[in-house]
Amino acid sequence: MRILVSGSSGLVGSALRPALAAAGDEVGRLVRPGTNAGPLDVPWDPAAHRIDAAQLERFDAVIHLAGENIAAGRWNEARKEAIRRSRVDGTLLLTRALAKLQTPPATFVSASAIGYYGDRGDEVLQETSQRGRGFLPAVCVAWESAAEPAEAAGLRVVHHRFGVILSQDGGALARMLLPFRLGLGGPVGSGRQYMSWITLDDAVGAIRHTLDSTSIAGPVNTVSPSPVSNRDFGRTLGRVLRRPAIAALPAFAARLAFGEMADALLLASTRVVPGVLQATGYTYRHPELEMALRHVLNG
Repeated sequence: MRILVSGSSGLVGSALRPALAAAGDEVGRLVRPGTNAGPLDVPWDPAAHRIDAAQLERFDAVIHLAGENIAAGRWNEARKEAIRRSRVDGTLLLTRALAKLQTPPATFVSASAIGYYGDRGDEVLQETSQRGRGFLPAVCVAWESAAEPAEAAGLRVVHHRFGVILSQDGGALARMLLPFRLGLGGPVGSGRQYMSWITLDDAVGAIRHTLDSTSIAGPVNTVSPSPVSNRDFGRTLGRVLRRPAIAALPAFAARLAFGEMADALLLASTRVVPGVLQATGYTYRHPELEMALRHVLNG
């Protein structure tokens, strides 16, 4: 296929592009002004609401991964608005352009997140589960709703609700490695809150799976089949690194350090299972946490 990718320099996009190319696909990028563009790249400027829409007809599928890093800085109202707008405005710009094409791509695959479900304790969360409450669920609902123009125009739309993506190159795990290697890692808060995770390899594999499986549409929980508690995650990471993992971070200290973001990202419990991926036959490379961490960290 000929595939266009936004957010191509991010954690997932950087791994996805070479994987698609290795499978024989032609890959173009949505690129910002000033970027050195290749022959398949398409200019866009979400902040200025500009996109070269005519070039979108060259593609069979669009994979939309662009969005501000939600953990890049302490949240305030301006930061939260930037997080929301980077997801909603860019998605609307792209899907409205796609909807106007005479011959649009057949498939629109968009990133979303398990933040859709909010803090849900021990509840097992399927794709059909209700949205949660708070900032992240509201962002995810608006993010997914922004793809409605593409769906109304007849494109197959898939929303990948990504869990915590495990990689040494970025994301939550990369931030954890230094304190854990220094023997300063351990549970956050009670440690009982669930973490739903997936390796970067499986995140890329799941996207490929939904491109190829044309029966899949709507939300897809892009997580491993083995969610774990925060305490068990820390113990497993400590074991893989051969370090103790007993230096707890109390909830009040997490809130002092990270503010509102602590409750949404560190202390919330989200026990998500990959119903659609399992029902449609996706084969995980790394379904269990210890095996996954040893692979990711070359342990």
